[in-house]
Amino acid sequence: MSYIIETGGKQYIVSSGEKLKIEKIKTAPDGKVSFDKILLSWDGEKVEIGNPYLPDVSVKGEVLKEGREKKKIIFKYHSKTRLRKKKGHRQEFAEVLIS
Repeated sequence: MSYIIETGGKQYIVSSGEKLKIEKIKTAPDGKVSFDKILLSWDGEKVEIGNPYLPDVSVKGEVLKEGREKKKIIFKYHSKTRLRKKKGHRQEFAEVLIS
């Protein structure tokens, strides 16, 4: 069974036993997480489409680790005005195992 879930303003295609790297989410102390916003599910020939979400369907997962991505450099430059701005950003993430 495969699903399209929505979390953090993004959509992901997931199936059982798959690792997923998503933006950091608030988790319970035991590391379990549940995704309730299911947009679509399919299994071979059977397809269910939500309007906008499927009722009474949820995907469960387990947080394996939390961390931060590599630094991304943001550099703004305007010629002739001597404007140069350099900034870095490290996005927090959570690696989730779908069960």
